[in-house]
Order: sequence, then C-alpha cells, then structure tokens
Amino acid sequence: MVREKDVCWEYAEKLDGNKVRCKFCQRVLNGGISRLKHHLSRLPSKGVNPCSKVRDDVTDRVRTIIASKEEVKETSSGKKQKLVEVKSPGNVSASKALMSFDTPTPIQKVFPNVSPMVPPPLNNQENAERNIALFFFENKLDFSIARSSSYQLMIDAIAKCGPGFIGPSAETLKTTWLERIKSEMSLQSKDIEKEWTTTGCTIIADTWTDNKSRALINFLVSSPSRTFFHKSVDASAYFKNTKCLADLFDSVIQDFGPENVVQIIMDSSFNYTGVANHILQNYATIFVSPCASQCLNLILEEFSKVDWVNRCILQAQTISKFIYNNASMLDLMKKFTGGQELIRTGITKSVSNFLSLQSLLKQRSRLKHMFNSPEYCTNSSYANKTQSISCISIVEDNDFWRAVEESVAISEPFLKVLREVSGGKPSVGFIYELMTRAKESIRTYYIMDENKCKTFLDIVDRKWRDQLHSPLHAAAAFLNPGIQYNPEIKFLTSIKEDFFKVLEKLLPMPEMRRDITSQIFTFTKATGMFGCSLAMEARDVVSPGLWWEQYGDSAPVLQRVAIRILSQVCSSFTFERHWSAFQQIHSEKRNKIDRETLNDLVYINYNLKLARQTRTKTLEADPIQFDDIDMTSEWVEESDNQSPTQWLDRFGSALDGSDLNTRQFNAAIFGSNDHIFGL
Repeated sequence: MVREKDVCWEYAEKLDGNKVRCKFCQRVLNGGISRLKHHLSRLPSKGVNPCSKVRDDVTDRVRTIIASKEEVKETSSGKKQKLVEVKSPGNVSASKALMSFDTPTPIQKVFPNVSPMVPPPLNNQENAERNIALFFFENKLDFSIARSSSYQLMIDAIAKCGPGFIGPSAETLKTTWLERIKSEMSLQSKDIEKEWTTTGCTIIADTWTDNKSRALINFLVSSPSRTFFHKSVDASAYFKNTKCLADLFDSVIQDFGPENVVQIIMDSSFNYTGVANHILQNYATIFVSPCASQCLNLILEEFSKVDWVNRCILQAQTISKFIYNNASMLDLMKKFTGGQELIRTGITKSVSNFLSLQSLLKQRSRLKHMFNSPEYCTNSSYANKTQSISCISIVEDNDFWRAVEESVAISEPFLKVLREVSGGKPSVGFIYELMTRAKESIRTYYIMDENKCKTFLDIVDRKWRDQLHSPLHAAAAFLNPGIQYNPEIKFLTSIKEDFFKVLEKLLPMPEMRRDITSQIFTFTKATGMFGCSLAMEARDVVSPGLWWEQYGDSAPVLQRVAIRILSQVCSSFTFERHWSAFQQIHSEKRNKIDRETLNDLVYINYNLKLARQTRTKTLEADPIQFDDIDMTSEWVEESDNQSPTQWLDRFGSALDGSDLNTRQFNAAIFGSNDHIFGL
C-alpha cells in the first residue's frame, strides 16, 4: 500500500508481478516504480531506456523527485548524528529552546499544560507538498486544479526564484496582473482576427437559463486557429422580446464586422425564428445555423425515452447506486475492475446515460464475477440487503444485457458524431456525412426488425428535418474533397440544390459568379490542380479548408467560398459550464468596480480554458466526457435530501482524491454560495 502513494503512479499502469506500463509510450518495464522514474527522467541509467513520448514538464517533475530522494539519502547520516547531539544531557536546554513558541496558540491559552503536537520532520519534497495541500484545504480549492497545466508552471516558476520569493499581494493580482494578462489576451485575439478575411468566423451564442427565469447569453467567436470568449450579457429582462434580441445581435455582429461573419450558431433557447429572420433579412451573406451538439443531444434524449431503453437505464442505475453508496462495495468493485470506474459523466444527462451503459457493458464479466465472489457473498453488511438481491437479479438477467448491448449499438454512432462536432475544430464539412452514416448504422443493426428501425429513424429524421439540417451543412459536404471524390457517397445529387443556394447567397452579384459554373466543373471532375497527385493523396488526410487553400487555385472564386464555408464549426458546446461565475457578474448587488473586475476575470478564465482545450486536442481527450464522476447524478444519488456527512459516508477508504468530484465536495461541505475570486 505504501507504493501506491508514490506520485509517479499517475504516469504508470500496474501490471502483474513487479511490472509497470508507461502511460506515455506504453513500454512495459520490470522493476516497478523506481525503474519507471528513470525511464521518465530520461537520465542515463543502466538497463533503462528513456521514454520517447513523455512531456517535458513530467520529466522535470520526476527529475526533481529523484534528486530530492538522493539528497535525503546523502544527509540521513548527518541527521542521525545531530539527533544524538540533541538528546545528550548537555543539549537539553537547547532542545527545549527548539520546542518553544514565541506566541501561544489558542489551544495553549485554553489548555496551557497540553504539549503542542509537532509533526515529524519532513524532507523538502514532502514539506512543499504539505504546504500546497494546506493551501488547497484552507482555501477550499477544487482538487482538479492540480491537473491544470498552469499549476505545474506556477510551481516551476516559483522554484526558479529560490528561497525568499514573496508572492504578489491581493491588490497586485487584482490590478497590475489582471490588467496585464487581459491585455495579453486581447493581443492574441487581435492576431487571430487577421485570418478572418480569408477564413471568416462563426459567432456562437451560448444561452444559459435557470429555473428562476434568468437568461445569460455568452458570445464567443470561432475560427480555425481557436475560439475566443467575447462577452456575457444578462438578457433576462428581454429574452422573449425579438426586437431587443435582434438589437443585441446587431451590436455583436458589428463588433466583429459583418463582412467577416459567415454564420451565427444559436440554440433553441432563443426566440429562434424571429432573431434568425432578422439576421437573414439584414445581413445577406450571414447564415443562421442550429447547434449540432444540442440537436444530437435531443436525439439521444428521445432514444432514452423509448420504453425498453428507459427501463434498461433504470436497471443499470440500480446497480450503480448500490455500489456507489456503500464504501466497502465501492472498494470491492474497484478491486474487480482494476481501479476503473463503473459509470461515466458526460456533457449532458443523456450522454452520461449512454456512456455509462457502454462502461457497464465492458465490465459485465467482472461484475458477474464480483457478485458471485466469496468476498461478496460472505459479507453480511451488504450481501443480504434488498438492493443486493435486486442487483444480483439484474446482473444475471440475460434480457437486461441484451438491452444494454442494443442501447449501446444504437447510441454509439450518434455519440461518435457528437465527439466530432464538439471538439472545437471546423467540422461543418463532415456533419452531413456523419449523420448519414449514423442512420445507416441503425438500418444495418435493425435489418431484421423493421418496427424498431422505424422507431429510432423517425426520431432522427424529425430532429434532423426540424432542427439540425442547414443548407450550409449540405454545401460544406459538397465541397469536402473526401466526400466529393468518394465513389461510395450516394447523396451528392440530393445536396446540389442546397449548394447552389449557398453560392447565390455568398456571391450575390452576377459579376461575382461569372465564371463559377466552369470552376464547379473543374472541381467536380478533378481537373487542373485538383487532379494532381498531391491533391489526390491529401483528400482524406488534411482538413478540407486547408486542402482548398493548397490545391484550389484552378478555381479561385470557388476556392474563396470553399475556404470560408469549410473553416467553420457547427456546435456551441465547448467545456463544462460554471453558472456561478456569470451569475455573479450580473448581480445587482455589485458595484461598478467589482462588476468590471469580475468581467475581466471571467474573460481571462474563459479564454484560458479555451486555449487549454486547443492545446490538448492532440491528447485524444474525449470532448463529451468529464474526468470526474458527478456524485449528484441519477447514477449515484439515492435521495434528494442527503446531508453532507451522508454523502461522504459512501466513500470510506476509497476517498483518496482521485475518486472524488471535488466540485460536489465543495458544494456539500462549504455550500454553493461562496463568491468566486473573493469579490
């Protein structure tokens, strides 16, 4: 158990015996965590090959750990000698002096005869970690902050300053550094704006509403390089007023320049028709598109309402609630699953449901093994409970597992589409094909069951027709070389009309489209540069927008249109939402100075998270799944009125930090009304 506490275990996977697998290069090493450290440090070491894929920040951290342990070894004998000197009779007074305190603590004032508890001596590494832990605990910080890339950067920067470094004061942070970092963000935004003349941009209107009839609209702007947060507006007073909303959107469009805006993505929370009509009538070249992620979530939500799917989800939740509300059961489950969680938390309730069913299906054999194991059957604390009997009945029910398999089969194609459109990358050129393939997956799966096939396809077609379909999606599919030149694609003829409508909108004057017909012919027949070997090899390799930029010179007018269309996103989902921050911005109780400061803070915070999301795209993080389990979800919670201590009781020895959703911990223990940033 001592080995498990080594911080380097987060970079390795334990295997049988004394073997470990590096999470970066997947190499299997003999000799345990010690050899892994030398592997990650990339220092010369006999018999240990350096890792070729480890991040530099991890290498620096591991080297620090190795160095600190070497320092402890070198000084251990010296420490023993000093201990002997302190314990000698001649040094008794010195020893007492070392133990004395200049100012009595509150406990000493009340109980003057009680000796203070002195922690055991720590090495430099342990002392630093202890102080960081105290900082987290005292200030009620979310444990997940330790995963932030800026967390280690901060520690490294402080370490380079050496002893005696004094951190910036609260006033310096609030004034000098807030202003400087906001200016840095603004300069980055200005640099990105330069590409808009070529790629155009998408305005994203992300609407948040609550049960108190409040409505906040967060405006973001997206282009191929990255997405930026622009501002947050409290629209509660006029959310149902089309004229006021139209004026708001006019002002935002003017902020970015109508000539740069290709589309505006808004969700169904808006008075969609009225605002969309206003934009379409007043801005000839701007499209209004639905949020693809929201529409896909609605499809999954409708799937989960189908009777047998809903029954399957409820049965699966019976198992998860029983396990996650019992400390010893949670420990036992982790033992049988190799430390893996049984459930998943997605960006919405429906996504969580189907991701959790996938996870449950992967753990089917291990769950059955657990419920039939001696460790389970002989433990009277849970083996004879009513919930236990229900869980065993469900786990042994083949009909239940068939329903899980079926639910996973019909949902996975749409989860795949959701991943593609929620990652923040230009995906407008893929949504049409992805949806077509997802529908084909259902037809193939239910080839022998026409009724079920119709049930699910009707849901998809209804949402696609009423909400998701956009002429811009069809035009992007037509211009995508990976679709246009794919002989297996059968829908090109059906989307050609939408493609022509989009061209007429983006090229409104006859002189602008004088040569467009011949250019379309050149593209569809792959002549000129479109037919060169490099262009053909890159059709499915590079992004469609980049492909047109490199190989579209044979059709210059169509090239400009294609780049602008194919450079757009089709979703407003970015990352986990935090209502409290924006709620505080718009609080009527705030004075003007505090509101401006908080506006700046949220502008910086939102854009830092967006920047981190852009940097971590290549790390294959799942854009529709969160790292932490939501301990208040329907997959865990048993009742609506649990006390904080009841909530904590379910963890027991499993409460080791990695299993805890600390956002929920913070709300449960400290309440959810803490003001962020101390304002």
